[in-house]
Amino acid sequence: MATPPSAGKRATAARLKHRIPVRVRHYWKLLASCAAAVVALIVLAGNVQVRPIVTSSSDGRSDDVTHNVTGSVDLFDNAVAHTVSITYSAAAYQRMMDGYIATGDKEYVRADVTIDGTLVKDVGLRLKGNSTLAQLTHKGKTRPFFGEGAEDTRGGPNAATDGRPAGGGQFPGGGQIPGGGQFPGGGLGAAGLGGVSLDSAKPEELPWLLSFDEFADGRRYQGHRQVAVRISGMGGGSTVLNEALSLAVIDEAGEPAQRYAYAGFQVNDRPVKARLLVQHPDANFADGIGDGVLYKSLSTGRFTYQGEDPTAYNDDYKQVNNTGSHDLQPVINLVKWVEQSSDADFDADLASHVEVESFARYVALQNLLLNFDDMAGPGHNFYLWYDLDTKRFSVIGWDYNLTFSGDAAQGPHDTISMGGMLGGGGFPPAGFTLPEGFTLPEGFAPPGGGNNAGGGAPGGIAMGNKLKERFLASGKFKNVYEDAYRELYRKIYADGVAVRSLDALVAALSGVKGYDGAATKSDADRLRSTIRQRTTALAKDPVINR
Repeated sequence: MATPPSAGKRATAARLKHRIPVRVRHYWKLLASCAAAVVALIVLAGNVQVRPIVTSSSDGRSDDVTHNVTGSVDLFDNAVAHTVSITYSAAAYQRMMDGYIATGDKEYVRADVTIDGTLVKDVGLRLKGNSTLAQLTHKGKTRPFFGEGAEDTRGGPNAATDGRPAGGGQFPGGGQIPGGGQFPGGGLGAAGLGGVSLDSAKPEELPWLLSFDEFADGRRYQGHRQVAVRISGMGGGSTVLNEALSLAVIDEAGEPAQRYAYAGFQVNDRPVKARLLVQHPDANFADGIGDGVLYKSLSTGRFTYQGEDPTAYNDDYKQVNNTGSHDLQPVINLVKWVEQSSDADFDADLASHVEVESFARYVALQNLLLNFDDMAGPGHNFYLWYDLDTKRFSVIGWDYNLTFSGDAAQGPHDTISMGGMLGGGGFPPAGFTLPEGFTLPEGFAPPGGGNNAGGGAPGGIAMGNKLKERFLASGKFKNVYEDAYRELYRKIYADGVAVRSLDALVAALSGVKGYDGAATKSDADRLRSTIRQRTTALAKDPVINR
């Protein structure tokens, strides 16, 4: 007897049903609901951008420390003649230098560091700086300020045969700027922004960053994750007295400043040289300020709004502390508001975004110290501090090795120029174009791009900062700025804080191994002259005498 068609279909369905696992058959309604929910999410939220909470891989708060090396004495006690001795593999050092010249990457080499008698093994050591390293010569080669690499044809790393300092890349044909003018010392690459040449054969003279946790997670030295070994600037000579003096007077003025000390610095049994050590602004530094989030402005950064995606700002800011609990959104909000607010709104609402009195003091200090390379300079040297209680920002300075250079008579409302290099209209001059095949270095804008407000000529160094420019241009904040300027002038110059601080620094430096008495006297005399000229010139200014 033939099977009815309907019965055959039921039998087939039964066989297929039993091929489905029992658990699936039991929970098919739940699974169907989940599938429907997934489809709904895809349809309804498929175009919604999901933004990460954490946008920086930098270190978090100090409670991440797993091992704190206490040392024997406070590293930044200026009453102590500190010593720092570094040893590393010569082969590893050469590989690191070869890599930097070839690619520009600043890789860490593993080193053992003895600080004031305390040995710390496997410390990360790398080159530090951007334009500063345009001075560096390695095996007769440089990594020029402009371009991808160049042979040093001037007779070796220390023998300049054409009247220019050795080291650093040059424009073709020498230091002449197309269209007229010349860089100090014959070439920007020759002297970088510091006025001296550097040789990889003399590591005791190079700019370094010591990282205590690079090869040992969670390790600190006296709470410090990193320590910078600073190099000379235009106003500081070989002793970097200008940066130490700037940090001293900023601290005396009651503003946040990094700690510092001089130390006898030795590398692999080479001659000892007195060097300036400076606290690197890390999570430990942030914890000392208060309850807030610290953001570093990067040399490649711009103070411009680039949308709400925090990853668009990876080249602009680095979050230093509180990663995981806070993100970059406050900075994005600030930049957007500064860029897009009307003049009336800027005047009315600045105090809701920024600690106005603190910012006035920051801006006044940069002028008083003749600091060209501040938040509006080519290096974008500043940190943003976001107070979690007030929900407002303060600006903290960093990298003061170009202070006390330039025209000592520049007034409270004058734009500070770097040692006369910029003249009145910026650098390079109008009409300047890069030679064929040359590229601008990290931290500088290409022709027609970048933020040139505040002094940079089109196609030149990217300078300017919209927050600083709008603040100084606003009539509403003129009095608060001038009040801060007048108070700080009287403390730093009229009351003699700058001179006394310089005398104390010279006395401390004289007890450090590797001390060069002649260089220290020369640098100190030059600084005293600048302080005297600045004191006299500003004493006649209407802002001071109001």
